[in-house]
Amino acid sequence: MEEPPYLPIPPASRSYFNRFTKQDFFPSQSFQTLSSYKLALSQTLPRLRNRLAARSTDSTELTTLKAHSENPMHRCLTWWDLIWLAFGSVVGSGIFVITGQEAHDHAGPAVSLSYAVSGLSALLSVFCYAEFAVEIPAAGGSFSYLRVELGDFLAFVAAGNILLEAVVGAAGLGRSWSSYFASIIKPDNTDFLRIRINKFAPGFNLLDPTAVGILVITNTIAMTGTKRTSCLNWISSIISASVIVFIIVMGFVHSKSSNLTPFFPYGAEGVFEAAAVVYWSYTGFDMVATMAEETKNPSRDIPIGLVGSMSVITVVYFLMALALTMMVKYTEIDVNAAYSVAFDRIGMNWAKYVVSICALKGMTTSLLVGSMGQARYTTQIARAHMIPPWFALVHPKTGTPINATLLVTLISCVVAFFSSLDVLSSVLSFSTLFIFMLMAVALLVRRYYVKDVTPKNELGKFIACLFVIIGSSIGVTALWNSNSRGWIGYTVAGLFWFVGTLGMMLLPKQRVPKVWGVPLVPWLPSLSIGMNLFLIGSLGRVAFFRFFICSAVMLLYYLFVGLHATYDLAYQDRQESKLGDGKGNDNQVTAS
Repeated sequence: MEEPPYLPIPPASRSYFNRFTKQDFFPSQSFQTLSSYKLALSQTLPRLRNRLAARSTDSTELTTLKAHSENPMHRCLTWWDLIWLAFGSVVGSGIFVITGQEAHDHAGPAVSLSYAVSGLSALLSVFCYAEFAVEIPAAGGSFSYLRVELGDFLAFVAAGNILLEAVVGAAGLGRSWSSYFASIIKPDNTDFLRIRINKFAPGFNLLDPTAVGILVITNTIAMTGTKRTSCLNWISSIISASVIVFIIVMGFVHSKSSNLTPFFPYGAEGVFEAAAVVYWSYTGFDMVATMAEETKNPSRDIPIGLVGSMSVITVVYFLMALALTMMVKYTEIDVNAAYSVAFDRIGMNWAKYVVSICALKGMTTSLLVGSMGQARYTTQIARAHMIPPWFALVHPKTGTPINATLLVTLISCVVAFFSSLDVLSSVLSFSTLFIFMLMAVALLVRRYYVKDVTPKNELGKFIACLFVIIGSSIGVTALWNSNSRGWIGYTVAGLFWFVGTLGMMLLPKQRVPKVWGVPLVPWLPSLSIGMNLFLIGSLGRVAFFRFFICSAVMLLYYLFVGLHATYDLAYQDRQESKLGDGKGNDNQVTAS
């Protein structure tokens, strides 16, 4: 296949905001003229084969792609910042939002166990993220890690879901912020700030300008500077932590054991179905991984910040969920503003305002940190040219990716304006669980496969073990969803999972972490794969339908735009390498 001509990166000779030409958005050769685009489309299949086999490298993600941002991000964060960034991002992103919904509709008092199950699964994913963030401290987070280990195409699938998660997560938080704010003013009508349009379909007929307003405010703050945003976050998060302790203590003091009966009103199925949705409460820690490029000492600070904070948060969530269901009968929980209304019903009218303010603060910091992380994901995706590189530019003064932040802000505002919380939560959970499952697979690949080093027979054994692990995990999920409760099927599937993991353990590792790594490999990543697939299977058909519709749209974009942009960039980097070392070895193609 004929290679596209070399296109050098233009110098940063213009101001940051004076970049609105076609070359700024579509610099690749495939998009220069209509005839060049037609030629690119005619080569779609061979280019797709090329990108399916292409993998990035650590150095590409850490150094080569940064040139597309023109200006560096500022290294200004410590482990203290990361701990509170994780706390600020995670606590508030779900516990105040969907605990009441899932306790009321799916799990009852057992929603606390749903949080325990999701917390264990999230902690396994945290281990995977921490190892990768230490080894590859780039702004792309899981996108960069998957490009290195699973290749360009799967990284694009993850990128689409990352952007979907960013938009849906921010929109959902914006809607919940609006509900809690309304509950302070009118506890009996949490929708009174919204505009009802009866002609629109249910779930999309309550327009929410308040949600749009809070999204604009938090994203604007995030653009002003990383360290400033971090300081604002940890100061407010410390105050929030004190209020959370108050919520837990008061919840237990005013508890009634009768409210916990029946503990499993919807059975074990309800617990796992709720666990799949409340996983949203744990999303946000991956945003901290995207801050690795701005961390002073990633090898020390990231493990402390991620693993330490998430362990504490899991315990806090369990206690908060239990306190809620002990205060109020699960059938009487308000699904939109659960905690503030609960305090109102037990007679602590003043406390409901404290709780509502804490919830608002928690959701505000989640939006703030989420905006930072989402923009950095978007920046790395743009650096790889999967979306226009205009979104990769970093502002020279603030050191933040303002264009990427604007993109996420605009789309999330549109979604938040129209979509209700129940529509958003299932889509977000599916997308998040899918990415976390891929991260566990990528970690196993990183440990057991190194290109041109791993013997073919060892690679074959590894792939066989991986397929057994994934297949047995899907088998358990299928059995559960078919309402089969006999022990034989689960025993057989569990035995296959054990054998597959044991077989992988007996294979020689091709790479060991340089500084910090996940313990008990392959057991913990294998368990993470199983738990994430099980939780995905518990989401229901509607979530699958919405996920596949979104994925189909992403695939069309990739075939018509992303594929050709990334292909051109890969060969641009190749020709730059030739010019740099004077060699023309055509067999050394590095994906970008």
